Amino acid sequence: MAKGLIIAAPRSGSGKTLVTLGLLAALRRRGLAVAPAKTGPDFIDPVFLGQAAGREAINLDPWAMQADQNRALAAQHAAGADLLLVEGVMGLFDAAADGHGSTADLAENLDLPVVLVVDADKQSQSVAPLVAGFANWRSNVQVSGIILNRVASARHERMLVAALRATGLPLLGAIPRRQELLIPERHLGLVLPNEISEFQNFLDMAAESIGDFIDLAAFERLARPVPPPEAEPRALPPLGQRIAIARDAAFAFLYRHLLEGWRAAGAELSFFSPLADEGPAPDADAVFLPGGYPELHGASLAAATGFKSALIAARDRNALIYGECGGFMVLGDALLDQHGTSHAMAGLLPTITRMDRPKRVLGYRRLLHDSPLPWPPGLNGHEFHYSSAKQSGLPPLFEALDAENVRQLPMGAVLGRVMGSYAHVIAVVSN
Repeated sequence: MAKGLIIAAPRSGSGKTLVTLGLLAALRRRGLAVAPAKTGPDFIDPVFLGQAAGREAINLDPWAMQADQNRALAAQHAAGADLLLVEGVMGLFDAAADGHGSTADLAENLDLPVVLVVDADKQSQSVAPLVAGFANWRSNVQVSGIILNRVASARHERMLVAALRATGLPLLGAIPRRQELLIPERHLGLVLPNEISEFQNFLDMAAESIGDFIDLAAFERLARPVPPPEAEPRALPPLGQRIAIARDAAFAFLYRHLLEGWRAAGAELSFFSPLADEGPAPDADAVFLPGGYPELHGASLAAATGFKSALIAARDRNALIYGECGGFMVLGDALLDQHGTSHAMAGLLPTITRMDRPKRVLGYRRLLHDSPLPWPPGLNGHEFHYSSAKQSGLPPLFEALDAENVRQLPMGAVLGRVMGSYAHVIAVVSN
């Protein structure tokens, strides 16, 4: 039975992604098969985690998914691996606006211990009450070890080590400040690995830092068995029998658990690249355009006449066509990029989206719909975008509530069997 650990931190920006990447790469060098996972709805960190582990990462979401689904997905993902390593989100106890969905909630749900990554920059003895507070805040969440990050000097490390003795928690190591171990970011988060030159060198440096400064054997000993599943993961029904899915740099935001659920339900999945001017398979009865960064590729998508013609052909043969966030943007008439330049999109919905007046929209959503989507009305999802959409007179795809059950503006548009919205659907919560 595989064992598992959760990597968390007191706050965002503490270095837990860097530490998790380094741990995955270092443990892989030691010959371990490590199954990586990310807490919450993040699309980008799982790509990095998968690159470091040499196997795909999954999302585990203690807000959007029910507890039995998280346990089932974790056990399924850990099968055949030596270790399940889960990166947390934000600070350990940070949650959605309703107070649910924190990394601590997932740790309790999976009954796995937490290793706390603490940014030691600009503090010394105060690290002890900080760590003690996190370790004792919730009795059902076990903080089992500490990793210090951004330690300034050997003297600084001695002061931190002496202070932490009072907590009684194992210190697994202290990582010095290293400027070269920073990942560039953009408006939606980290850039993707294929956009970072010499990303393998970055991983090698991260693995060496972890190997040099962290006691990996002690880290492994902290892991506990991943609990066996109590039920099969509740899967979102497939969009069709033969689903064509856009996948490239403009359409990179895909949840692995959804694809695996569709395959398990007997759907046939095929993939195509709009940026390479490819269209969906001509026999597809459903087309899925996931989210991503279409705003960075407006000119290429506007020039992809073969892709757009194939989408129109799919509509004309009555295939279901569904777009999420960036995919919804591409289904519209036009996309205005950050500079206000207009790019012609597929023209299947009378929608214009624009990035030149950015306004961040972020949060979990409870989604209800009455549409041709072959999904039950009770869905949980997430919204994260800077663009805005202008449309005329179409019925919305979803009625939406936020995490506090506050009604949101209706989301998206439906025109026949073409539909989309800014929501990324994560899980079914009702049958």
